[in-house]
Amino acid sequence: MGRSKKKGPYVDLNVLEKVMRQKESGSRDNIRTWARSCMIVPEFIGHNFSIHTGNKFSAIFVTEGMVGHKLGEFARTRNYHGHGK
Repeated sequence: MGRSKKKGPYVDLNVLEKVMRQKESGSRDNIRTWARSCMIVPEFIGHNFSIHTGNKFSAIFVTEGMVGHKLGEFARTRNYHGHGK
């Protein structure tokens, strides 16, 4: 179920502020975030994010095809180690 059009997409303001600061300064450092439910907006394209997976951070690079998805969709939280031998 999607979010209503009246409310608009959920974007964490702290993450958006960090992206805008990076655009002004021109740096391309990873932005560390715990906001997995934050929607990816066009301003995020070309930035590196480190998304918390529960016990470590997973690095992703945002491209055009990711717009409209959530940050947490690209950081896997479960590791498959195969079945027992």
